[in-house]
Amino acid sequence: MLSKVLVAYGTTNGSTARIAETIAEVLREEGVSAEAVPARSVTNVESYDAVVVGGGLYAGRWHKDARRFVRRHGRALAGRPLWFFSSGPLDATASERDIPPVPGVKRAMLRLDAKEHVTFGGCLEEGATGFIARKIVSSGKGGDFRDFEQIKEWATRIGAEFAAEPQRS
Repeated sequence: MLSKVLVAYGTTNGSTARIAETIAEVLREEGVSAEAVPARSVTNVESYDAVVVGGGLYAGRWHKDARRFVRRHGRALAGRPLWFFSSGPLDATASERDIPPVPGVKRAMLRLDAKEHVTFGGCLEEGATGFIARKIVSSGKGGDFRDFEQIKEWATRIGAEFAAEPQRS
């Protein structure tokens, strides 16, 4: 069984942070030591047996902190079990069907041999920062489309995979 899992995330308004925290919480319930940490504050992944990386989607790209994290720690990530998630669609599509990773995330998955990627619905509500985000909210197209049952099911499923993985020596 794996002993320590990092859930690193890139977020602007906190929506992706809440998803990452939920994933870490479920993994802990599954008996795995897990912590959710902003991707920009991670200096080393050597002490983790596995990593989950998530980022909000903005204009078809993963959040810059998630992209930088994957680039900066690529060599170490390639030697660990690795899962990716994205958050972003401001509608129910992520709960209704599988949404493939955006091209940059797909390339990182192939390069690092990531096990899986999933896209969850996003959240953009009153108080969001950024001109475009505020315009989306003021036009009535914002809202909270995160499906926490879907998030918990995914985390539970990968938690079972963590439990089955042999520990790194």
